Amino acid sequence: MIRSAPQVRPPSREARVFSSTRASTARSCGSSTTSACPSTVWNELVEPARSELSFTGYTNYFFWTPVPHFADTVRRRAGAGCRVRFLLGDPEGEVTCRREMVEDVALSVSTRSRITREHLDRLGPLDGLEARFSHPSDAVSHVSLPVFRFDDNALVTPHRARLVGHDSPLLHLGRHVGNGMFDRFVEHSGELRERARPRPAPGG
Repeated sequence: MIRSAPQVRPPSREARVFSSTRASTARSCGSSTTSACPSTVWNELVEPARSELSFTGYTNYFFWTPVPHFADTVRRRAGAGCRVRFLLGDPEGEVTCRREMVEDVALSVSTRSRITREHLDRLGPLDGLEARFSHPSDAVSHVSLPVFRFDDNALVTPHRARLVGHDSPLLHLGRHVGNGMFDRFVEHSGELRERARPRPAPGG
């Protein structure tokens, strides 16, 4: 059952979604797509994270430029004991090739993935930082439903069939009690990560 709630701040809308007696809050981020979301929103979620940062976008490339000092923030958070995990799609994988044909854009999926790999290589090995490639059998699920976790907040971007990833809808979920929408989406990314393989070392 979905109930409308008063606006928190225009143009955001808030709705409480109930699953049995457990709930998570889902709301828009003041923009309808990932590309339209201000970099300040991402930064306000990344900076205060203390225990968990999880980036399970297929490429995760858009963090490195729009989000101010993102690499430095990753280094600080990992150094402070926050677990930072990246899950990437294989830039050489079959699903990547098919997605590139569908999108047909100059900044291809494999190029966007390599941007993230290059930035991770520059960070070097860090305690608390993990990067993996999703298993080929999970690639379709991975590319179609990226989930980004920041402690008890998450941004979810379910992809539409023929749109570039950053033109996908964007939802902001907050965790209030167990087994709500937040936990369901986090479980999705956790299952992908369990079957993932380590990212090759630089030059490997």
